[in-house]
Amino acid sequence: MSEQFEQGEAANGGGWRALAVDLAHCVRFYSRLPVPALPWEQDAHALPSFPRLVRAIPLAGLLIGLLPAAVLGLALLAGLGPWLSAMLSVAAMVTTTGALHEDGLADLADSCGGPTREKRLEIMRDSRIGSFGASALCLSLALRIGALAALASRADGGAAMAAVLIVASLSRTAGLMPIVFLPPARLDGLSRAVGQPARETFWLAAGIAGVIAVGLGALAGLPPVGIALMLVLSGVSGLALTRFASRHLGGQTGDVAGAAQQAAEIAALIGLLTALRP
Repeated sequence: MSEQFEQGEAANGGGWRALAVDLAHCVRFYSRLPVPALPWEQDAHALPSFPRLVRAIPLAGLLIGLLPAAVLGLALLAGLGPWLSAMLSVAAMVTTTGALHEDGLADLADSCGGPTREKRLEIMRDSRIGSFGASALCLSLALRIGALAALASRADGGAAMAAVLIVASLSRTAGLMPIVFLPPARLDGLSRAVGQPARETFWLAAGIAGVIAVGLGALAGLPPVGIALMLVLSGVSGLALTRFASRHLGGQTGDVAGAAQQAAEIAALIGLLTALRP
């Protein structure tokens, strides 16, 4: 892994240039945002290599969260109220990511109807959505909108915007846990093609996400207990999805990572809410 990392650093110029390339690849992979090719970038359309990109994922989450956070702040400023503002913010996030993580959640939920591991993996490749998947999507959207609306009603606009940014970074880092700690469930899946990051690089990413959460939270005046709960619960939810995937599928897929991100986002918002009394 370290040899591959060093080769990638050399190919992209090393140092901050390599980090910028990794960040650009992450934002392209996780969102529909138009990211132009960097002057020193080797191949802007190459399949991302997760063993190299892990360190940039918390920062990519932060960038992806900028538009939803801005939408939330502007809607609150315009007097639209917490519920409509939260709906618009979540809609902005779904649009920004192209419903990437929601698709994973729906596929994993639908697989719960499969009697065997092979059948579950087959169901997850079916583009049609079933009752389990539709229910999971509705619950995820409702929980995220409800939690964000409650947050916007208990904190000022700046704190609510900071929470959106923190959750965007933490949840995408937590979504790495199945990829890092489980083998691919398929021999020909996307999760196998992008590579398996080393555990030490994941802990580096987790540390970066933690610094972002603590720094932004402190600047926005979020309670330290709430920030700690966001960190703990996002990690616990990612671990729970990882253990479920191990029993359910015998490994991980990209859909499992998407579901872990959704669970971590919900858990982090609820954790913060418990520290913000009405």
